[in-house]
Amino acid sequence: MNTDDLNFAYKVRHALNEHLDDLPASTSERLAAARAAAMARKKPHAPLKAAQTQLAGNIGALFSFSSLGRMSVAIPLMALVAGLAGVYQYEEQQRIAEIAELDAAVLSDELPLTAYLDQGFNAYLAQRGQ
Repeated sequence: MNTDDLNFAYKVRHALNEHLDDLPASTSERLAAARAAAMARKKPHAPLKAAQTQLAGNIGALFSFSSLGRMSVAIPLMALVAGLAGVYQYEEQQRIAEIAELDAAVLSDELPLTAYLDQGFNAYLAQRGQ
């Protein structure tokens, strides 16, 4: 529930409680009887089993259904993040190697003269990138 719903519920409860003393006795008796009938139909709380209370204190709690449900979401997410990080590192290494090869070619004067012109060098870079 968001805060607007809670505020509305508090206002409704306050409005109902405000005129509670003004209700006729017959209405109060019918409301009390309805409440008693509802409480009689309510299921009793099931007591905790001894195995469930001991399970929280040992390693078996790690393998309960609720923790397995959380792990079944967390493990693939961690694998996805690790995979994306690996792809990013690989692409970065490839980009660094290409830049280093281009720098080595510029420093060793192995580039054609047309590569030093702005238009030609951009075309040369585009051709080398493919």
